[in-house]
Amino acid sequence: MVERRGAWLGQGTILCCAVLWSTSGLFIKLLDWHPLLIAGGRSAVAALFLFAVRCAAVRRRPVRREGAPAGRFPVVAGALAYAATMISFVWANKLTTPANAILLQYTAPVWAALLGWRLIGEKPRWFHWGALALVMGGLLIFFREDLKAGGPGLSTIRGDIVALVSGLIFGAHSVFLRMQKDGNPADSMLGAHLVCAAVSLPVFVLMPPAPDIRSLGALGFMGLFQVGLASQLFAFGIRRVQAMQALLIAMIEPVHNPLWVFIVTGERPSPAAFAGGLVIIAAVLLSSVLAQRSQARRI
Repeated sequence: MVERRGAWLGQGTILCCAVLWSTSGLFIKLLDWHPLLIAGGRSAVAALFLFAVRCAAVRRRPVRREGAPAGRFPVVAGALAYAATMISFVWANKLTTPANAILLQYTAPVWAALLGWRLIGEKPRWFHWGALALVMGGLLIFFREDLKAGGPGLSTIRGDIVALVSGLIFGAHSVFLRMQKDGNPADSMLGAHLVCAAVSLPVFVLMPPAPDIRSLGALGFMGLFQVGLASQLFAFGIRRVQAMQALLIAMIEPVHNPLWVFIVTGERPSPAAFAGGLVIIAAVLLSSVLAQRSQARRI
């Protein structure tokens, strides 16, 4: 019973994380900065937030390990993988269409399933693959119009390749965090944001932004909530949920983007976006319920 409640809590936490991730498009529009400045600036704020949370947790009580620590490799590999994911996704969006970048990055559950099976013995079940097929179908419906608008140029092809690599790295990142389920995966997230901030530092020196209240407010929100709090939530949830299931839940993210736009600007989502979103939500909910039932039978 305790394990089942923990799994539900983990899935709910990752769902909250996906909702926070989905606010990026809305707030990035408020920043007329180079993409690396945005990625590095929000990561710098997120790193400060995660470091403060870590210090507060250690001061309150020492971190207890329920099992043998996984060693330094998953911590370092997880940090580098997530930093590379953030940077490569920004790069992909510069080269290809946002729809292509999102669709190809969200091949991540496939890589998480294969790597998780190989590295930590978490074999995906039939309902994981079924949910993934439904989610990818929903994404194709969701981005139907945007995909028609995409051009076949060389730059787009390069961007598609970068987005696909980003998906591979994102899948590996979730597995590296899952390897730390008896440790503290948030350390990897903290390291990732430090790396991302350091990589963007030369751009800040060469192309310093002109900050104002609006841009600083948007950057502060993204750093504290969109990636800072979201990183803490993902690190908490991945300890309780298989890597593939965690990324399936995270695929709720693109569904929320038009919702935020509708709330702020009143722009209604297209019928295709609405239909695709329903398919994605249904697939994620179904996979979550079936995963819980499967775990209950094993217990």
